[in-house]
Amino acid sequence: MNDLGEILRNMLPQLHVDKQNFLQYFEQHPELQEMIEKNHWSKEQILPALNQLYQYIDEKHNCQHCTGIDHCENMLNGHYIKLDTNHGQIQSTLTKCRYLLRHEEDTYKNQLFQNQYVAHDILNSSFQNMDHSSDRQETILSLLEFTNNIQDGKNTKGIYLYGPLGVGKSHLMAATAKEIADNGISTLMVYVPDFFREMKQSIQDQSLHEKMELLKEVQVLILDDIGAETISQWERDEILGAILQARMVKGLPTLYTSNLDYDGLEEHLAYSNKGGIEELKAKRILERIRHYTVPIFLDGPNRRKG
Repeated sequence: MNDLGEILRNMLPQLHVDKQNFLQYFEQHPELQEMIEKNHWSKEQILPALNQLYQYIDEKHNCQHCTGIDHCENMLNGHYIKLDTNHGQIQSTLTKCRYLLRHEEDTYKNQLFQNQYVAHDILNSSFQNMDHSSDRQETILSLLEFTNNIQDGKNTKGIYLYGPLGVGKSHLMAATAKEIADNGISTLMVYVPDFFREMKQSIQDQSLHEKMELLKEVQVLILDDIGAETISQWERDEILGAILQARMVKGLPTLYTSNLDYDGLEEHLAYSNKGGIEELKAKRILERIRHYTVPIFLDGPNRRKG
């Protein structure tokens, strides 16, 4: 078979291009020459595909110097072409590059980990950059055990993480949420006081049902700082109670952070913002928390100071 240079020299009179540069461009690309020889592409096959061959070389060159999809110089951002033979004709197919695949994976994981009203510094938490001092080791191991069980598809209880202000409960839960999302499991972390305020507004804009369904259906729900809200009878029974009931029936785990232990939360939920006391209704809510979570007490210095 004639080499690539000879084939092109025979073709160039038929092409409206800068002949010398075009020929040099092809001849200096050994990978393309190897591909032509390997596939036994003939002159008749190469001629109709010259534009594809040109694009293939050009994009290969771009990819060698690329540092990410934001700097992609190819025709379609994050893609390059691959050459193949189909029914005797050279054809090109678009292929996603490693940077685009990584970007899509990161985007997918970010979509899996949703949050509402959680502070930005908390969302940046991860087990890799977290303090693993002795007073937190047991808690971290328990949270990692939970993520492993969820990843393995095991039915597992949620976690009720409680303790004093500022010991890092929310940071630990955010790190847990990221770990879970990295394993392809949808997770929603909600800051409870602001969430209940939004629920009141949702009645007016008719989005209450949609938001409720999200909390009922997400694979792992994290209710951050429960017990810090001022709660009404309607919010306790029709919102919180309905969400926890639905998740209990579906076997979906719920995790919590709180400054209150079980008994303290039950007492908190018994008092509505109208001043009434409804111990039985509060007890019903706590039954859906107590029996479906493992309590973990986290102590330590207030990390918000200094």
